[in-house]
Amino acid sequence: MTGVASPLRILLVEDDAADAHLVRLAMAETRINATLEHVVDGREALEYLRRETDRFKEALRPDLILLDLNMPRLDGREFLVAVKADVALRAIPVVVLSTSDVERDVRGAYRLGAAGYVAKPLDVSEFIAEIRQLGEYWTSLVRLPERR
Repeated sequence: MTGVASPLRILLVEDDAADAHLVRLAMAETRINATLEHVVDGREALEYLRRETDRFKEALRPDLILLDLNMPRLDGREFLVAVKADVALRAIPVVVLSTSDVERDVRGAYRLGAAGYVAKPLDVSEFIAEIRQLGEYWTSLVRLPERR
């Protein structure tokens, strides 16, 4: 389990700069014991996870991935398929964090292996509250495997 001495490592996969800023703001305001890395789409996320480019050669394996569904190049659905098909990556929990609250998207994300699905509310204070709950769940309640 991640503890106080070991912050939760989160990879945020989000193409919208404003939404990424809100996630950072929410995490700071809720004082979640976590480090956050941000990439802008699924392709960049795979490069990060696989350390495929010089930019990501020192990347640390995240404990959790927060994933937007609708992005350019490689969207969230395609990313989920790739991650869950990769033996080295499939155990990393992926939580979809999307503006879409459409049942088809929710079912599809779980079918592809998502560990959770959070619809981003439009209200900033509600969004911060949801990020706090998400952070508490992954830092206080859930036991994650030990890092290697």
